[in-house]
Amino acid sequence: MSEIKVEFTLNDNKESVVVPAEERLLDTLRERFDLTGTKEGCGVGECGACTVILDGEAVNSCLVPTAQVDGRQVRTVEGLAEGDELDPLQQSFIDHQAVQCGFCTPGMLMSARALLDKNTSPTEEEIKTALDGNLCRCTGYKQIVDAVEAAAKKEERE
Repeated sequence: MSEIKVEFTLNDNKESVVVPAEERLLDTLRERFDLTGTKEGCGVGECGACTVILDGEAVNSCLVPTAQVDGRQVRTVEGLAEGDELDPLQQSFIDHQAVQCGFCTPGMLMSARALLDKNTSPTEEEIKTALDGNLCRCTGYKQIVDAVEAAAKKEERE
């Protein structure tokens, strides 16, 4: 089993890690950096629980070999808040009761953040499309879409 050194930016911090060549980014984040907000649901890229932002794009970290993030930027749910101040999207999820069991929430937040970083005033359809790869078994999605819409409006005003 060969190992490789990977250097990347993780939540605005330069990191370097040696991992088995076949290790998934999901496992690296959870096991080597103790960033357990990124969840493993299906392990095959179908549920979105493991979504992170890689160079501005929402990706399923269960499908990304850690080797592929060398020299790149990774943002996890732990990188959304600044100190004790929640990201507006996180606060909006709370305000709109868009969280129930919470398992899907990190992936939903990261997919929504990737959208809002590119499109500050998305339509409801654009929000639904951005969240399309994320499955929730609790809320029925309405509160989640409402939370993203509200966060977008708040960010637009700021």
